[in-house]
Amino acid sequence: MPSPFPGMNPYLEHPGVWPGVHHLLISEIARFLSPQLRPKYRVAVEVRMYESSGENALLVGIPDVIVQYSQSTKNQETKSVAVADPSPQPVKVKIPTPEIIKEGYLEVREVGTEEVVTTIEILSPTNKRTGKGRHMYEEKRQHVLGSRTNLVEIDLLRTGEPMSFFDSNIESHYRILVCRGNSRPYADLYAFNLQDVIPSFSLPLRVGDSEPVIDLQTLLNGVYDISGYDLVIDYSKEIIPPLSEVDSGWVDGLLREQALR
Repeated sequence: MPSPFPGMNPYLEHPGVWPGVHHLLISEIARFLSPQLRPKYRVAVEVRMYESSGENALLVGIPDVIVQYSQSTKNQETKSVAVADPSPQPVKVKIPTPEIIKEGYLEVREVGTEEVVTTIEILSPTNKRTGKGRHMYEEKRQHVLGSRTNLVEIDLLRTGEPMSFFDSNIESHYRILVCRGNSRPYADLYAFNLQDVIPSFSLPLRVGDSEPVIDLQTLLNGVYDISGYDLVIDYSKEIIPPLSEVDSGWVDGLLREQALR
């Protein structure tokens, strides 16, 4: 069964679902572009890796340290050290466990020179929250924007802090930023909402090259079908992350029209 939403399916933003969507969407974009870019360019799938622990670990689902004190321990602190109290029983605690975070992205490279012509990023939750993931991505972003490399930045997540650009008064659920290396400081921002079809856009390459049009909506619908998300998602449940009251009402009406609620 196809996705019941005309644009982005908000159920795919669930923390337990999004990592798979992210991985498959990158793969589908690469699969789509590769034959169109040959023989001048090739599409490379790259992985950014970092270790997350401590405060950042909480953001990726690893519990922070939970310290509990028994009453006997508190009492012991108020007594003289010369008084021998029975040893307190140990209390089970959870400690922050380092985890290797992997974030995939695409690079369009010139065959022969291996020069990166265009970088394609699909934002993950860690890119949009304070912590090491955002810091590393912002460093990478600034490096790209300071070069002649084109940048395509796809944000299909409603929550978190959007990436910065000067016209910060533009608000939307989702965003696609197409930043050409020869047009900076200007870029094309496709701002769209839950009710909208995801806009298509041309992939920036070198000046004079034919640019393939990426129909992200079709590619995302393909990911939905490939992974059988209709067999996984329970449309009778509320959406996580939650929607506003207005958007929740729109979703409820849409799903009821299709007998999914």
